[in-house]
Amino acid sequence: MPRATNAPASRERRKRVLDAASGYRGRRSKLFRYAKDARYKAMYWSYRDRKTKKRNFRMLWIARVNAAARQHGLTYSRFMEGLKASGVELDRKVLADLAVTEEATFAAIAARAADALKTKARTPKKKETAAVA
Repeated sequence: MPRATNAPASRERRKRVLDAASGYRGRRSKLFRYAKDARYKAMYWSYRDRKTKKRNFRMLWIARVNAAARQHGLTYSRFMEGLKASGVELDRKVLADLAVTEEATFAAIAARAADALKTKARTPKKKETAAVA
């Protein structure tokens, strides 16, 4: 009795891999063995770089906010401290967008942060007393 190989399923599986690798160069898009490896690497890179993309965008937003804050006489860390003290809850993405597109709005936010820093500096810090056990 001949061996059953389930050819339709094997062909479909190979076709699925080759269709997924259709835009690759040379044998990576035409031969199953190389297409399989190319798809494996592509999936690995895409998973890894989805994380990297988030990291890169956060760095870009911080650089933009820092540059805009320095135009208003604040460093990035002092600007963010002032925002927290004044109760402004805008994330870095929105702040970077405001810094690029709406400079007047960002200037108002920076002024508010600077005022909050000044009032924070004026208020005396509470002394913490250690409890004697």
